[in-house]
Amino acid sequence: MDATGPWAGRRFTVTQKAALTTDRYLVTETAPDGSDGRVLAYAEQRRFSLREELTFHTDASRSQVAFTVRERTLLDPGEGFDVLDAEGKPIGAFHERFFTSLVRSTWVLEQPGAPDAVGRERNRFVAVLRRAWNWLPLELVPFAWPYHFDFGTDGKPVMTVDRKTGLRDRYLVEVTAPGLDLRLAVAQAVALDAFQGR
Repeated sequence: MDATGPWAGRRFTVTQKAALTTDRYLVTETAPDGSDGRVLAYAEQRRFSLREELTFHTDASRSQVAFTVRERTLLDPGEGFDVLDAEGKPIGAFHERFFTSLVRSTWVLEQPGAPDAVGRERNRFVAVLRRAWNWLPLELVPFAWPYHFDFGTDGKPVMTVDRKTGLRDRYLVEVTAPGLDLRLAVAQAVALDAFQGR
């Protein structure tokens, strides 16, 4: 699998499927009517590992790796994550801006040969409210407010990630920049759920 081929669409749905020792994600095409289309990848994150890593497979048997996401260093989580293809060659990277994210979560998406794309929580009010919620005695109650991100470069949209309301974490990813590697876009979308303390 490469940046084209089965990844020919521009809209994807990422659905979390929790398991006993792993967090799993299903990546599907999104049809024009919003329904799920073809399955494109299965992602898996092992819990309690020293270094954060996500592995995307081409099928449910997990016999063939499509691409991976790996934390750069254990010493400084702010260093971010590398996205590598099946042969271990870099596709791109992303990292969270720590201090900015204390108020409003902000990520930087990097692709070789292209300017960085910066993604922020769409609603500043919700971003602040969500943080306050975590300090209240009600923190065990799920926070059901919208959790959406807009990524852009120099004021031009690159991609959006919209969380859908439901029992499971589910995200609609729409890529608007034609040059963005779709694997990198999906990796970043999954990371918003897997690597960010919410």
